[in-house]
Amino acid sequence: MTSWLSRWSVAALLAAVVLLPMAWVTLLALQALADVSAWHGLRTAPQTPSALALTLWTGLASTALAWWISAWLLAQGFVRHGLAQMTRMLPAMLATPHAALAIGLVFLVAPSGWLLRAFSPWLTGFEFPPPWPTTQDPWGLGLIVALVLKEVPFLLWTAASQLQRDDVRRRWQAEHNLAQTLGYSPSRAWWRVVWPQLAPRLLWPLMAVLAYGLTVVDMALVIGPASPPTLAVLAWQWLQDADLAMNAQGAAAGGLLGLLVLATGLGWWVLAQVRRRATDGRRGRQPGHAADRGIPWAWRALVLAYAALLLALAVGSVAGVWPFPRLLPEAWTLQAWLGVWASTGTITDTLVLAAASALLSLLWCVAWLELAPRHWDRALRPLLYLPLVLPGVLWVVGLYGLVLRLQWEGLWTGLLLAHTTLVLPYVLLALSPAYLGFDPRHRSLAASLGHGRWRFLWQVKWPLLRRSLAAAAAVGFAVSVAQYLPTLYVGAGRWNTVTTEAVTLAAGAQRSLTGAYAWLQFVLPVLGFALAAWVGRPRRFTVGAS
Repeated sequence: MTSWLSRWSVAALLAAVVLLPMAWVTLLALQALADVSAWHGLRTAPQTPSALALTLWTGLASTALAWWISAWLLAQGFVRHGLAQMTRMLPAMLATPHAALAIGLVFLVAPSGWLLRAFSPWLTGFEFPPPWPTTQDPWGLGLIVALVLKEVPFLLWTAASQLQRDDVRRRWQAEHNLAQTLGYSPSRAWWRVVWPQLAPRLLWPLMAVLAYGLTVVDMALVIGPASPPTLAVLAWQWLQDADLAMNAQGAAAGGLLGLLVLATGLGWWVLAQVRRRATDGRRGRQPGHAADRGIPWAWRALVLAYAALLLALAVGSVAGVWPFPRLLPEAWTLQAWLGVWASTGTITDTLVLAAASALLSLLWCVAWLELAPRHWDRALRPLLYLPLVLPGVLWVVGLYGLVLRLQWEGLWTGLLLAHTTLVLPYVLLALSPAYLGFDPRHRSLAASLGHGRWRFLWQVKWPLLRRSLAAAAAVGFAVSVAQYLPTLYVGAGRWNTVTTEAVTLAAGAQRSLTGAYAWLQFVLPVLGFALAAWVGRPRRFTVGAS
């Protein structure tokens, strides 16, 4: 009884340590929405209607496309037993920050980018870049493409983490095989049996994708529409204004984004429920073998797109004189990389901040999943996931208010708090399937051998979960590296990271320096995932000759 009381008291302390700052941030963000004149200014601002329409269009279209493509790729991987091969490429895709991907896409599709250079002048006849709106187009198509490219790997990875649970995988595979004995094709059996059970487990990842698509700032600054911008970018511009009234209007725009996320999320959930009930028990037409034939091409196209983006960043970072329409630069230079190397403080701050926030988040998540009762965990998950679904511009308003009250503005402590609150939900989302799916029979077996709880954790459970623990830490590291708004806002301009440098340079004309920082933005998370793969590698035992 005493051990259970102490366990619950520690779990309550863990909940308080995280939920109190999150609740404080949320309350401060909501308080910023109480200015009636700010809402009136938002309603009468001439840019608001078009910005709102662009936000809905880009956010909903990118989320729907990412969801549909991910579902088809999962079907192909499960039916053809190729999911393991697909997941091998996911760490590199997940490690690519949003801003770096957007910059690489700009390098490819800009009027002076690689795609048009490949066909000019011998095919198009262009000797100068045409005035085409291929980047920052008024329809938001570039932003939609960038969001889809980034969110499909995230949805695939979260789904794969569910399918990698031994109990779930064995049960779903058995049900899938049983459905085939009843006359369903392998593909139809997936859509009828496995997908209806998997899709509800992806609700929170999907809501995170939807919220990010509706509220993204850094990608929209790089490749999104500019005149007018999306509502998130407009809110960020108002929040940076020196006029307090414009600041309040920016907070109101963040509140409107929060209402959009809530309304569209509820609408999406209702449509999913209606569709599920409408198709329950019916053998309606489902995608068959034709879909199976198309899926490998979609996966190859996704991998090829990432390779092209990263290659464009790498070449752009060492490009010197590069006149249009030459396919390759006339001169190569390491000047940009020398400039990056001189900014050792920026790289060090990025690494230390990312490592610290990932480690703190991992320690908290392990303690929470180990000690918290399951009904506590289920009840508090929506609160723990608040940073995933609240608009980034609204969240940083609350964070800024919190660090001001703590007198941590511009301090490393405040920046660590801001990053950790945003990293922790991703680490929890990544670690939960493997940790909660751990076979409890191992604990019983260890207890039968006379081993206590701590020895079981150190010598059995955590070593067996080493791969999942390392992967979750790598995800947290990558999320911290990619943070733009908290670093810029809470850091008060006193702290620079590779992400803030890359996004700032993307607005200028320094192609090589922009490419170098964007490539570094990709390399750092890749190194984190590589370290996680090394730590989580299977143990190999050799038996020596007697």
